[in-house]
Amino acid sequence: MLPIKEWAQEDRPREKFLLKGVGALSNAELIAILLATGSREESAVDIAKRILHKANNNLAGFSEFSIADLKKIKGIGEAKAITLLAAIELGRRRNVAEAEQQPAIRASKHIFDRMHPLLADLKHEEFYVLYLNRTQQLIASKRLSAGGIAGTMVDVKLIGKYAMEHLASALVLVHNHPSGNPKPSEEDKTLTQKVTQAAHFVDCKLIDHVIITKNDYFSFADEDML
Repeated sequence: MLPIKEWAQEDRPREKFLLKGVGALSNAELIAILLATGSREESAVDIAKRILHKANNNLAGFSEFSIADLKKIKGIGEAKAITLLAAIELGRRRNVAEAEQQPAIRASKHIFDRMHPLLADLKHEEFYVLYLNRTQQLIASKRLSAGGIAGTMVDVKLIGKYAMEHLASALVLVHNHPSGNPKPSEEDKTLTQKVTQAAHFVDCKLIDHVIITKNDYFSFADEDML
């Protein structure tokens, strides 16, 4: 098997990038550029193809790998695993940044579009509160807690404290269900009621509580549960 440096110039990932642009590269070739080098037995492209195969040729599946998962793949050490996951995180943050440039929050779909890139691939629960002004533009986004697979603890007093600090007129609760089931638990319903009541004391209104999964979401407002 020829090493990449002996390939035709137009077939080498880096040279192909320069000659034809990034859009001409396959997913495997992009990953190979991040890997930088292959092994004695395989080129970087071959290793990249095996990584994708392990992820069922799905970049969403690739994004769920941990460092330990990647290190189980022959040819991937800790440094390469970190490089790959850092690239994934940059992509995720870009998606979040784009979502944050969206217009005012007027519907549950707006909340889903804004928060899905941040929460969809997590294997544990995280709980956020979005603080809005009178025109329902985002003032601040606060991660209140991060927990296990089954749940996370949320301090209602902190929600009210941040609402006062940001002079918020409205707020939205958002958390994920790693299980893939978007239906609210009894704990979710109880917390929603507590926050609804507490918000009145700081001249604020809870306008929705959205539960996000990888492919779906549940809105308390859409289901008339507020």
